[in-house]
Amino acid sequence: MILSQIKETLFDERRWLDHLRHDFTKDVEDGLSIAVAVFDVPKLLRAIKPEAYAPHLFALGPYHVHRPELRDMERYKVAAAKRAERAFKNIKFDDLIKEFVKLETEIRAPYHRYLDMSEETLAWIMAIDTCFLLEFLQNYHNEEGTGIIPPTTNWISGIVKDMMMLENQIPIFLLRKTLELKYSSVEVADNILSTIFERFVKEVCPFQITVNICNVEKHVHLLELLYNVIVPNIEDQIDQTEILIPDELPEFEDTDKVKEAFDKVSRLDITPIRFIIDKLISKPINILTNLLGRLVTKIPLLSLFTPVVENFLSQTNVKKNIENLTITDIMKSPLLEEIMIPSVSKLVEAGIKFVPTEDGIKGIEFDGQTATFKLPVVILDANTDVILRNLVAYEAAVVKGPLIFARYTELMNGIIDTVGDVKILRKSGIIVNHMKSDKEVADLWNGMCRSIRLTRVPKIDHVIDDVKSFNNRKLVVKTNKFLKKYVFRSWRILTLLATLTLLLMTGLQTFCSVYTCSRWFGSITPGKSQT
Repeated sequence: MILSQIKETLFDERRWLDHLRHDFTKDVEDGLSIAVAVFDVPKLLRAIKPEAYAPHLFALGPYHVHRPELRDMERYKVAAAKRAERAFKNIKFDDLIKEFVKLETEIRAPYHRYLDMSEETLAWIMAIDTCFLLEFLQNYHNEEGTGIIPPTTNWISGIVKDMMMLENQIPIFLLRKTLELKYSSVEVADNILSTIFERFVKEVCPFQITVNICNVEKHVHLLELLYNVIVPNIEDQIDQTEILIPDELPEFEDTDKVKEAFDKVSRLDITPIRFIIDKLISKPINILTNLLGRLVTKIPLLSLFTPVVENFLSQTNVKKNIENLTITDIMKSPLLEEIMIPSVSKLVEAGIKFVPTEDGIKGIEFDGQTATFKLPVVILDANTDVILRNLVAYEAAVVKGPLIFARYTELMNGIIDTVGDVKILRKSGIIVNHMKSDKEVADLWNGMCRSIRLTRVPKIDHVIDDVKSFNNRKLVVKTNKFLKKYVFRSWRILTLLATLTLLLMTGLQTFCSVYTCSRWFGSITPGKSQT
């Protein structure tokens, strides 16, 4: 394993130089016109759940081809390539390799990472993977089996997950070229490609698709196609003043270094910071804990709890915890990782109804007059977690403007806290659950990663603000009604409260006359010794 990792990190300088010379002597404008669309998953996202971004069965494309644990499955891909060769009418598999060698520049163009391999090696990898992927897509959910692997649900689900990972993508134009060579017709190739991709995308998409999928060949890879189906160009959701240009942003790959720098700053012995920690936070808390300890030891009845309190005080060093609080701890705070919005259960208690919308993410709305919260129907199964996470990763790597899909996942993370929240959305028709239980659904959304940068999506944020305002108004109204009904209109309760207050004050006066409150209360006031 170690030797294989060392081999992968070795840099072939001669091949890199030959590749540069090759580009300079060849017309590469066609290749450069292809947008980069296959990126490494951002480290901040990968760290949360690494297994959601690395293939477990099959490596598709050049990024994971050298992983030893995936090589046992290569025989299935080679078998698919041999079957494809037998299906070719007038060409051999070597002819497909030669065509892919000619397309070397276009093949390398979508990949953000430098591909340290020869043109022939790259052509073989792409040809075999293309044939394997085409056969799987053409036979997907075929009752007679795929012919590629044992026709079991776990195997098929595993391949689907691997296919939808950002780092495991291959260009769609290679599938188109293979079909074109097989049928000697561009039109036939496009028709077949549109049919198999539309069937597959509608099957694996977590959302209901109401539009026809067309111009499949114009997309770079499968994950990009799925993203554009889910998140079309929504002009009214984009606030141009909030768009952050990546060239003007710091490098997010070095977030650990940034956090480390903030940690060092937070620990500096700067007078204002130390004053706030010592005087405004630590000292009041220390006074409170000392007061609690003295009360327990002074009052006979409470002395029974002395061991418990002493154990608590000995294990709790509030000042130390505050001084050790760093920017990293704050950034990891769960309160900062999800949208501050009440849960589904609390919103229902406030009178809000949840209704499914057929317009997908762009149909997210809130009608304050009817208290109706519209959310897209999401279909959850064993593949959904991986698909959602890789869509978020793709958006974070490619989209320069607002992260619309990430904002949607943050919204769902914010309103779903418990199994009860999932149950309400399921009964409302917003969640279609094909997983084992509602708990798995709740865990999926609660474990969903946050976006790698702050962004505003005006339409979604406006809906969030409206929902929170409606809930707050309802809370104020309920509080006022309660006070009017049970407090202000009830002279008995007011009399009871006054009587209890008088008794409390009388008891405190009696207590102080016996134990001399001023003598030991004064010894713990700020500025005096606490010996």
